[in-house]
Amino acid sequence: LEIQDITDDVTSKYVPPHVNIFYCLGGITLVCFLIQFATGFAMTFYYKPTVTQAYNSVSYLMTDVSFGWLIRSVHRWSASMMVLMLILHVFRVYLTGGFKRPRELTWVTGVVMAVITVAFGVTGYSLPWDQVGYWAVKIVSGVPAAIPVIGDFMVELLRGGESVGQSTLTRFYSLHTFVLPWSL
Repeated sequence: LEIQDITDDVTSKYVPPHVNIFYCLGGITLVCFLIQFATGFAMTFYYKPTVTQAYNSVSYLMTDVSFGWLIRSVHRWSASMMVLMLILHVFRVYLTGGFKRPRELTWVTGVVMAVITVAFGVTGYSLPWDQVGYWAVKIVSGVPAAIPVIGDFMVELLRGGESVGQSTLTRFYSLHTFVLPWSL
């Protein structure tokens, strides 16, 4: 294949005049998710989801594993970029009216995916099980207590008991690495 042939093929495609660079935001969000998936998978080889070993396993990944610091940093930065691109994508779709008939179901699906993305952030933030992660879990898992009738049940379901501990970390790890990825 000649480079000129590829260039001619790519540049000869018709693009509607209203399409601009902002129409790439959904694709960029997908690329961020794929990076998250790859780096997250790599980190599962070293992470130990126990309250006594979680922090040390993250520390080991950052200091002793070859390029472990890079894998975790790319995972963290890609997570932030994914949320930012998601927000910008939602604004672009809203401002261009992409949620109107006949695309209502697409919009609802996107909103569900946005909620799942935020849940990824909440569950992943706690996994190093440092002071910030512990207190974040304590606060986030206590929020459903404000819901009448089922609030206390939801808190116990999230925490795996009365207080935050090993069951909570295991549940958040399972949500982050299995339930949420498969729900997307």
